[in-house]
Amino acid sequence: MAAKSRTHNSILNIVTGLGGYVINTVLGFLCRIVFIRCLSAEYLGISGLFANILTMLSLAELGIGSAIVFALYKPLAENDESKIASLMRYYAKAYRIIGIVVAIFGLCMIPFLGFVIKDPPHIKENLYVIYLIYLFNTSSSYFFSYKSSLIMADQQNYIVTGLNYIVTILQSIIQMVYLLLTKEYMGYLIIQTIGVFTYNLIISHIANKKYPYIKNKNILPLDKNEQKSLTSNIKALTIWKLSSLLVNNTDNIIITYFSGLATVGISSNYTLLSNTLNSLLNQIFNGISASVGNYNAIESNEKKIKLFNNINLLNFWLFGWATVGIIVLSGDIVKLCFGENYVLPFNIPCIIGINFYMVGMQNAVWTYKNTMGLFRQGRYLLIVTAIFNLVFSILLGSEWGLFGIMLATSISRLLTNTWYDPYVVFKYGLNTSPKIYLKKYIY
Repeated sequence: MAAKSRTHNSILNIVTGLGGYVINTVLGFLCRIVFIRCLSAEYLGISGLFANILTMLSLAELGIGSAIVFALYKPLAENDESKIASLMRYYAKAYRIIGIVVAIFGLCMIPFLGFVIKDPPHIKENLYVIYLIYLFNTSSSYFFSYKSSLIMADQQNYIVTGLNYIVTILQSIIQMVYLLLTKEYMGYLIIQTIGVFTYNLIISHIANKKYPYIKNKNILPLDKNEQKSLTSNIKALTIWKLSSLLVNNTDNIIITYFSGLATVGISSNYTLLSNTLNSLLNQIFNGISASVGNYNAIESNEKKIKLFNNINLLNFWLFGWATVGIIVLSGDIVKLCFGENYVLPFNIPCIIGINFYMVGMQNAVWTYKNTMGLFRQGRYLLIVTAIFNLVFSILLGSEWGLFGIMLATSISRLLTNTWYDPYVVFKYGLNTSPKIYLKKYIY
């Protein structure tokens, strides 16, 4: 693909992502303010806890999606419809199985909810019914959402993100009006379910219209060598992504155990701010990811290194200043939006800012790692990170509560993937020493 076309798609993806995200974020904050004014902090805690549990059960990003997108870059560039159809057939079958597995494991989790939530929340709704609605939203998505990966691999993220934001914006408006009129949590969740289902149906229809050959009945299966290579990448990514989920999504469960649902709800306002900023800035890297993959497939090693350095410099400026904003301003923003009762001590935004910076500064590295197919190198490292995080969270959480649990995440990342992922990209992808990168990171 020509450089001009790559640039055009990247710009369109970034503009669509940023524009939609800004509007969606503003509405998201308004919706959260309405949520807090109409319902209690315990409802926030329930939402955060169940979202974490189901994210851990969710296999949407446990290897298959990234491996298929990487495998699609070349056939899309060569317009090889037969290979694309074969890959999507494999993808569809895998995701149907995953949807069923997630539903089964989710149901198996029900008896253990009482162990995690030691003090039942004072709400009128049935806790298990709420959980089942969350589970349905998660598991049902796998039967449709896999087709969005084909559109994104074709450098047309703007279609997927644009539709997602349109549906989410409409959903948020309807939810706010509903809460103001009724103050009922169950209806709020049902509106969310309708939104998820609507998005999945529309994105599936768009993919079928754009790539009609993926619906052919006489699609050839992948040959054994292709299946072997794909399976190898999927296994490596599954280990990596599962460990990542354990690192990123156990905090709320541990916080609930040590401090209760209300603390999860209060701290979630701060993590909402950092996650919002992270997602906003990630629109840039998501927008260029497919184009970087296309670039790395055809350009020289010298040009790859130059592009990496440019992306990494942008990464530093964006996340460096955003980190300062989180540390300095998040307490005032929480007080203004949600009230003084939701403000936490200054050490909490400090540690959230540190975690935000450590994750954000990996964006250039992860973009290159995924688009170069470096899935097998270092696949077991995050298992070590997850173990460190769990052990440190229990030890430090019992001593320092919320701050200790968040500090444990920082320590775990610093000891493992903060330095090792760049090492993998430079050694195996760019065939050069990572010393210069590490010096720039430190100094």
